[in-house]
Amino acid sequence: MPEGPEVRRSADQIERSVARKPLSCIFEHPVLKTVSNEFVDVELTGVDTFGKAFVLNFSNAKSIYVHLQLYGRWRTGKLSSYKPSRRSLRLRLETDTHYAELYSATDIEVLSTKDVSKHKFIKKLGPDLLKKGYAASHISRRLNKSTFSRRTLGALLLDQSVFGGLGNYLRSEVLFRSGLMHDRKLRDLSKEERTLLARMIHDTTHRAYKTRGITLDDEWVQVAKTQGLRRSQYRHFVFDRQGESCWICETTIKKVQVAGRRLYYCTSCQQ
Repeated sequence: MPEGPEVRRSADQIERSVARKPLSCIFEHPVLKTVSNEFVDVELTGVDTFGKAFVLNFSNAKSIYVHLQLYGRWRTGKLSSYKPSRRSLRLRLETDTHYAELYSATDIEVLSTKDVSKHKFIKKLGPDLLKKGYAASHISRRLNKSTFSRRTLGALLLDQSVFGGLGNYLRSEVLFRSGLMHDRKLRDLSKEERTLLARMIHDTTHRAYKTRGITLDDEWVQVAKTQGLRRSQYRHFVFDRQGESCWICETTIKKVQVAGRRLYYCTSCQQ
């Protein structure tokens, strides 16, 4: 499932392709077909993201909520280079020159734009880490809430009600870059550890957004490239690297199940 950085990048691509231009809408999902007459001569005014969900806002004061879950996919591009897909089309937005298509997603709803914040999923979400202006200082203040103090870090960082968009690969990478083990409780961290954790949550998420999912530092990426390694081999510090050597200390990376999801860590770099 894509995490916050991938969702926001897809939203940006949709906006660049078809936003604020005369639009044709082709709806194939049953929920959308029932309201297709309300989406004639409209424009896409923007795409908001809430953790792992998209909200497409239109000039008719309507919004389309989409959660990709496991199988949903967006595809955007120029009409001149369009190639058909075998996936199940849910919706297609088309201008004179570009298109954006949604395939295979099942969690789709049509809302009044003014009611988006009341949506059952969105209203339960914590702050979106990629929201403009949401800084490490805001993250730090949220981590200081007594509500979360008894939680272990491994469970806390997957909870979408704490931070929206922070998913499984980001969890392993944030903990590694913070030098913290997953079984530490938030209340047991020192002030310095908590401040560092907040900064790493912010920096790792934004780095993944800017680099298309690479969380390994630039210096190590360059080393890996000179060694002829593939992107999948140098994408992360620890995630999906069980049995391989830590980039920093060469200790073997280990894997455990935490909160029902796989987590990777270095016993030497993380305390």
